[in-house]
Amino acid sequence: MAITNSAHLNARELAEQIQSGRISVIDVREPMEYVGGHIPGSHNIPLSRLASATLPSGPLVLVCQSGIRSEKGLADLLRRGHPHPLADLDGGMSAWQQAGLPMTRRQGAPLPLMRQVQIAAGSLVLLGAILSQTVAPGWIWLAGFVGAGLIFAGISGFCGMARLLGAMPWNRVRA
Repeated sequence: MAITNSAHLNARELAEQIQSGRISVIDVREPMEYVGGHIPGSHNIPLSRLASATLPSGPLVLVCQSGIRSEKGLADLLRRGHPHPLADLDGGMSAWQQAGLPMTRRQGAPLPLMRQVQIAAGSLVLLGAILSQTVAPGWIWLAGFVGAGLIFAGISGFCGMARLLGAMPWNRVRA
């Protein structure tokens, strides 16, 4: 299948394109996500830097975790009049993994940020519940505060805990 502007490739189609050597894969996730697992030979250019980056010439396929960011990047490049054919991976890295296709992981990569949020939030809720039973009843508000934060994150798409954890030293990734 030849890539045409605004095409959506499934994981198997992308694997065939990669094997043919006719395309470049641009992973638009953040570096921390990229080192946790990416398509072999892909280039990491986060979505926030895509517009100002020097992109490889020739057909490009954009990839992210679920397909949402790569679709935004694709639309932005099309709007800017990118001169080469563009596509994105339908379903993102989740679809790539589900298809059982190969991935490259950096040794010692941090846990995915959402798992870190789940561990931190669960720990705080458990701590609040234990402290409310053993120290003072008011500690239950810690569990309530974390629960309210998770509801806000789900509704708004902004997770303060993820931002905080993302800035921690163990999540800093060097090229």
